[in-house]
Amino acid sequence: MQRRDVLKQLSALAALGVVGTPVWAQGGGFELVSPPQPTDVKGKVEVLEFFHYGCPHCKAFDPLLELWVKKLPADVVFRRVPATWGNPQLIGLAKLHLVLDAIGELPRLHAQVFDAVQNDKLPLQGEAAALEWAVKKGVDAKKFTDAYRSFNVSVQLKRIEEVGRSYKIQGVPTLAVDGKYFTSGTIAGTHEAALKAADQLIVRARGEQGRK
Repeated sequence: MQRRDVLKQLSALAALGVVGTPVWAQGGGFELVSPPQPTDVKGKVEVLEFFHYGCPHCKAFDPLLELWVKKLPADVVFRRVPATWGNPQLIGLAKLHLVLDAIGELPRLHAQVFDAVQNDKLPLQGEAAALEWAVKKGVDAKKFTDAYRSFNVSVQLKRIEEVGRSYKIQGVPTLAVDGKYFTSGTIAGTHEAALKAADQLIVRARGEQGRK
């Protein structure tokens, strides 16, 4: 599903799924990021996953990605970047992601957010619903609310929106390697092939940094 279709169907989050259209056909299961983007790490390879919680493809990809991340070398830094495209519902879900990360609950609850949004149809893009759900999952209400309304989370939210615009993300899930390369199940053919392509791109990026 294209980005424009996603934006038309956000009222039915369970039906969301975004598949990007290759812009720079490179072969080998990847595309170029144009222009290349700066990374937040020096002397390491940065891998970003662009995703959102309403996307069935992202939910299906996530268990494979989790296993892959656990095996990454020490010189690879991985982080997730929620895609928003300026849409209020996706911004709300992105904010929930950032709040859970800020209070140290993201590793435990990340997969459960997918289930809550897609299986249970919960409107977690809103503060009240998100708080109610989080408390049921054992999260401290005050800690959650303080983080939700914090300046730090607001700054991070603006930052991830900027990153999404800079990378010109067309679909999710998409992996970006070292600010230079994209891969995804759409580009590489399957989710598994995308992870293999990412492995190769990490080696390539390491070499381009003058490291082996």
